[in-house]
Amino acid sequence: MKIINKLDRLDTDLINELVKDSSVSIPDLSIKLGFGTSVLYSRINRLIKKGIIEKFTIKINYIKLGFCVNAIVGINTTVKLKKIIYEKLSKISEISSISETAGRFDTLIKIRVKNLQTLHDLINNKLSTIEGINNTEIFIELQKYE
Repeated sequence: MKIINKLDRLDTDLINELVKDSSVSIPDLSIKLGFGTSVLYSRINRLIKKGIIEKFTIKINYIKLGFCVNAIVGINTTVKLKKIIYEKLSKISEISSISETAGRFDTLIKIRVKNLQTLHDLINNKLSTIEGINNTEIFIELQKYE
C-alpha cells in the first residue's frame, strides 16, 4: 500500500496507457500525456525498478490461430494430492492458467482449445485420468467482454 501512495498522477496515467497498449511508442505517449520523452523513460525505469511494472507483453488473437473454444473448469480435489495434481495440470498445454480458489471449487483452470471435440477429449482423456480429481464442472465461454 505504501507504493500506491507514492504514485502521482503521471505514474498512474502512464501505467493506464501501458496497460491498454504496451507497444505504444514513448514519443506518442509524450504527446498524449504532455510530458517529455526523457521524463517518461525515467518514470518507466523507476516503475520497473520498484517492481510495479514487471514485464511488457503482447495480446494474442487466439481465434485467428484457430483456438475458438475457451472454457473454465471448476475442480474439486483430494487435498493431500493437490501439489501433484497442480504439477500434472501445469504440463497440459491447453491449460492457460491454474488458480487455487475458495468456494464451490478448490481449483479453477482456464482451457483454450480449437473445438468442442478437443475439449471433450481433454476432459475425458487427460483430466479424468489424474488421480485426486474428484469432480469437475465445465463452463464454456460464449462471449468475452473486455
